[in-house]
Amino acid sequence: MALVVQKYGGTSVGTIEKIQNVARRVARTYDEGNDVIVVVSAMAGETDKLVGLANEMCEFPSEREYDVLVASGEQVSIALLSMCLQSMGYKAKSYLGWQVPIYTDSAFSTARIKEIRDDNIREDLRSGNIIVVAGFQGIDQDGNIATLGRGGSDTSAVAVAAAMKADVCEIYTDVDGVYTTDPRIVSNATKVDKISYDEMLEMASLGAKVLQIRSVEFAKKYDVVIHVRSSFNDNQGTLVMKEDADMETVLVSGIAFNKNEAKISVMKVPDTPGIASKLFLPLSEANITVDMIIQNVSHEGLTDMTFTVPRTDFKKALKIVEDSAEKIGAEKVISNENIAKVSIIGVGMRSHSGIASKMFSTLAEEGVNIQMISTSEIKVSCIIDDKYTELAVRVLHDAFELGQIEAAEENL
Repeated sequence: MALVVQKYGGTSVGTIEKIQNVARRVARTYDEGNDVIVVVSAMAGETDKLVGLANEMCEFPSEREYDVLVASGEQVSIALLSMCLQSMGYKAKSYLGWQVPIYTDSAFSTARIKEIRDDNIREDLRSGNIIVVAGFQGIDQDGNIATLGRGGSDTSAVAVAAAMKADVCEIYTDVDGVYTTDPRIVSNATKVDKISYDEMLEMASLGAKVLQIRSVEFAKKYDVVIHVRSSFNDNQGTLVMKEDADMETVLVSGIAFNKNEAKISVMKVPDTPGIASKLFLPLSEANITVDMIIQNVSHEGLTDMTFTVPRTDFKKALKIVEDSAEKIGAEKVISNENIAKVSIIGVGMRSHSGIASKMFSTLAEEGVNIQMISTSEIKVSCIIDDKYTELAVRVLHDAFELGQIEAAEENL
C-alpha cells in the first residue's frame, strides 16, 4: 500500500462533469489499495471572479479580507468532489486549510507554509477516508486565513506530501507532462520522461507555467518526487526528481522564454562604492524584482548599468530609477519594453563545453541580436528583441535536436 497525494488544478475541476472525471480517477487509485489525499484548486475562473468582486468593491481592499474572499473558491470544489466520491460509495472527507491545519506566516496573498499538523488527516486515513484538501490556503499564528499566491495549490500538494511522507505527489494539469518547449510554438516539442529539480526550477523561473516555482523548491528541499500528468488521459507524464546519471546524457533538456521583460539602462554612473546599492535599494523597497544585471567596464570614473525588470512593473520601476539616477549624478536613463528572454536549460551543461557558443551562433545565423547574456551552471539566457522570440525558440529547439529527445531516450 502506498500513500499517494494527487493535485488537480482549476481546469481539471472546472465543471461538474470534470469533477466527476476526477472522482473516478481518485477512486481508481484508492481501489488499487492506496491511501489517497487529494488537493484541489478552485473551479476554473472562480478565483478571477472573486478578485474582480474585490476590486469592484474598493480600489485597495484589506489584505486580510481579500484572502478571506479568494480562499472561498476552494471550499466549493472540495465539497463537490467529496460529495461525488460519497455518492459513488466511498468514504471521503474535505478539509479547509485551517482544518488540517496548515500554518503559514502572515504575508497575506503570498504566505509561506511554516508547518503542517498531520494528526487529523492520519486518523481519517486509518478510518478508510479519501481526504480532500483545499489548496492555496492556510492560517497564520493568529488564526487568520492566508493564501499562498497564484499557483499555490501546487505548493500545498507538495507540502502535504512532504509532511505525510507520501510515496509520490501527482500534479494533474491540462497538459500531460513537461515539454522541451511550448508545443504551441514548436510543433515537434516532445514530452520529457524525467527532469531534475534544478532544471525544473530554472524552467519555472524562466516562464514555463507547468509547475509553480515554490512547489519545486519545496519538493527539492524535502525530496518529494513529483509526477506531472494530464487529468484528461492515462498517459505517463514527467517525473520531477533528484538528478541521475542519465540526465547528463542530454545536453539541453528544454527551451524557455519569457516576454514579461523590460530593460532599463543607467548611463555614465559614477563608479564609486555604494552606487549600486543606491540604485537598486529603492526598487527592492518597492517589491520590484530585478533579474539580469550587467555593468560595463569603468572608463574615466564612469560606468553604465543595465538590468531587466518584469514588464508589468516597468512604469513603476522606470520612475524610481529616474529619480535615483538624478540623485546619484548619472547622465541619463534609457529603457526598452520590447524585449524577451530566451533560455536553454540542461544539467548536461555541467560536463559538456561549447553549448553557449552553439546557442550564440544559432541566433546569429538567423540575424537575432543578443542584447544581454546571463548564465548559471545549467542555464544560458539571452535578452533579444521580442519580435524574434518564436523564431529564436524554434531554431534553438532544432539546433539542440530536442524534437528527437524521445527517440534518443528510447535507445538508451
